[in-house]
Amino acid sequence: MKILFIFLILIISCGSAFAQMETFKDAERLIQELSQAKTDTARIVLKSRLSEAYRSNNPDTSLILANQALLHARELDFKKGEIMALNVLSVLYREKGDLPYALQLGLQGLKIAEKEQLTDLWVASLIRVGNVYLSVGDFLKALPYFQKADNLIKKNYDDFPRWVTQYFIAEITIQLDQLDSAEKRLEILEETYGFIPNRLRGDLASKRGEPNQAIIYFQKSMKEAMAANSIREASTSSNAIAQIFKELDQPDSAIYYAKLGLEFGIELSYTNRILTASSLLAELYAEENPEEAVRYYQMASAAKDSLYGAQKFQRLQAATMEEQERQTEIEAAAIEYRNNIKQRGLIGGVALFLIVAVVLYRNNRQKQKANTVLQEQKQKVESTLHKLKATQAQLIQSEKMASLGELTAGIAHEIQNPLNFVNNFSEVSTELLDEMNEELDKGDIEEAKFISKDIKQNLEKINYHGKRADAIVKGMLEHSKTGSGVKELTDLNALADEFFRLSYQSFLAKDPNFKVELQTNLDPDLPKISVIPQDIGKVLLNLYSNAFYACAERSRSTVNEKAKSTPKPSRNIGTGSQSGEGYKPEVIVKTTATKSPSGDLGVEISVQDNGPGIPESIKDKIFQPFFTTKPTGQGTGLGLSLSYDIVKAHGGEIIVSSNTGEGTEFKIQIPI
Repeated sequence: MKILFIFLILIISCGSAFAQMETFKDAERLIQELSQAKTDTARIVLKSRLSEAYRSNNPDTSLILANQALLHARELDFKKGEIMALNVLSVLYREKGDLPYALQLGLQGLKIAEKEQLTDLWVASLIRVGNVYLSVGDFLKALPYFQKADNLIKKNYDDFPRWVTQYFIAEITIQLDQLDSAEKRLEILEETYGFIPNRLRGDLASKRGEPNQAIIYFQKSMKEAMAANSIREASTSSNAIAQIFKELDQPDSAIYYAKLGLEFGIELSYTNRILTASSLLAELYAEENPEEAVRYYQMASAAKDSLYGAQKFQRLQAATMEEQERQTEIEAAAIEYRNNIKQRGLIGGVALFLIVAVVLYRNNRQKQKANTVLQEQKQKVESTLHKLKATQAQLIQSEKMASLGELTAGIAHEIQNPLNFVNNFSEVSTELLDEMNEELDKGDIEEAKFISKDIKQNLEKINYHGKRADAIVKGMLEHSKTGSGVKELTDLNALADEFFRLSYQSFLAKDPNFKVELQTNLDPDLPKISVIPQDIGKVLLNLYSNAFYACAERSRSTVNEKAKSTPKPSRNIGTGSQSGEGYKPEVIVKTTATKSPSGDLGVEISVQDNGPGIPESIKDKIFQPFFTTKPTGQGTGLGLSLSYDIVKAHGGEIIVSSNTGEGTEFKIQIPI
């Protein structure tokens, strides 16, 4: 069956040569138009289009043409030509693996298109930037670009093929596991635009746990790609098929398709395809052939470094210089292009036959020598695993030491202040004792008593700062506990309400004049969930305490502002903890049953106050250990950090939203 499929691929490859001829005819037509162009702006536009035509088969020539167009457009301040060239360069560098530079170029084009209000190029630039984020795997950042492009097409530019944006949006919804939404978009693509997205159908079937159906779709996509000479798409489909065969525990088929994907990736230097294929091959060979596994691991590592690691500015400069030298070679390259197509078709056929022969020979040889080399392979595998485990242990130790250093720095910073106070007051008290003894020797009892009062005050301050250091240490110990509590089914409504009242009474004990309106909105249908009640109680107490503190601070601020603006304060205004005129402190607790887009059930507890809010500049820091906005001695900065760790240990998350001058809301989301 595999041999028959290989011959089928060969037939498709021969067919792809005709598609290449069509592509060459387009390029040849553009070259003819370029030679007859009468204006510089027309030449820039034609060079950008010619670069796009060469992109799939001759990326080096495409890069030269695009750089020429960009340079000439900037010399003439021709914005349309500059955007077209930047968009082509963004695609080229993305496909070569230089993602940071591709993003920079795409954003440059997008900025100019937005400023000039060139809708068609604006749409194209949005799609280029979105594609870079897709290559990085940041789907949430990519989605808004495609959505904006789709809206622009819908409102302003009907001539642009809208199925392009719909295709990418469907691809993102699949990656985000929004499978029902993706299915609807695929149906629209087929029914409205007549476009059959077989690769996306394959991705969707794979996500739904239908591997056999997914293979059928990917094979269709691969045939279409080969027929259209889209080597990028063929490589993507080959790697996808290999991944499914790997999951189905069919290593021979997986290796075959992974090698095919690797060959496609190497042919045009598509680093991301090379990374995917070589990583798969390394995993597939890990047990059977460690030497091959190491070779592919090295290839994957090099591709990963090239794709995500080193900067590409030197290569960019080299390509720009090469552009000047190869300007005279463009027409010669066009003449050689037809011969290259024929040679590639022949080489591709021979290469496929050689791959088949090598694979069959290797398999036959392995079967013959399996009994004699089994022990040797086992020893090599054990040696490789031992090295991997040793490397892993070293990495874990490095992470531990880094965390220990960070924690030690935090401890030194937080405890140093109270210890400095203790040391200073101790030294002063020692000197005062010496003075008191001198006065006693002189018989001046009154002066000795006066000095003793100073000593007593110093001792009280030593006691205060000692307790402060003790509180910091206890908070740190609490923060470092791994937790030994047992989860049990808990009524979160009862837990939230009980701790709400307890926290308020505790706050009143510190500030009896503080008044606040307490509101609860508890979902009566909230299901019981399995949590550690004591730990969740700690989280609620911390959030309630912070909410009351925020309301009290805004009350004090309101009273102070009122006092400054009124020459004679009203007798109705009480202490600083009371609310000022026009401001009524409120703290609201709400519980809700939730359901994620993927259908997962959960619960949400919301704690909302109308305090002064959290400034945007510190919102990202509030969950860091030791970070606090409270005055010295009133907080250790460990409460929210501990709460964050507890909720994460329950598989949930804490979300904060705040508007300065309006209030803050913390949401605890826990899955069932």
